[in-house]
Amino acid sequence: MFGKDKEEKKTGAAVAGFIGKGMAIEGHLSFEETVRIDGSFKGEISATGTLVIGDSGHVEGEIAAGSAIITGTVKGNLSATTKVELRRPAKFTGDIKTPTLIIDEGVVFDGSCVMVKKENTPYETVQYGEAKREDPIAQ
Repeated sequence: MFGKDKEEKKTGAAVAGFIGKGMAIEGHLSFEETVRIDGSFKGEISATGTLVIGDSGHVEGEIAAGSAIITGTVKGNLSATTKVELRRPAKFTGDIKTPTLIIDEGVVFDGSCVMVKKENTPYETVQYGEAKREDPIAQ
């Protein structure tokens, strides 16, 4: 039902919640497992699980998730504790903070990315030959 088996093969997890194509929701969404958005969502998402935004999905707002797999459109900032995958034909406008970022060829990414360790601290960066710790998101 609703392509649940197909999605489980793609993400490795069963979909616990679904916002279908043609649906529009505004507010705050929180979850612990996997949620797929193929419709429109505007607001704040806070999750420990996996957020999947399908080809027809459109999300506008601040996102914090365990991991995210995006093929749709996102406008806003995204913080993920595990990884972010931007798969073609995704369009992402905003900043990403994650330990692992995967971007397919053909994806539109307009923003910046800060790679963090699993403990949510920035990696040490080298600027002009000197090691320096900085957190561009905090600036």
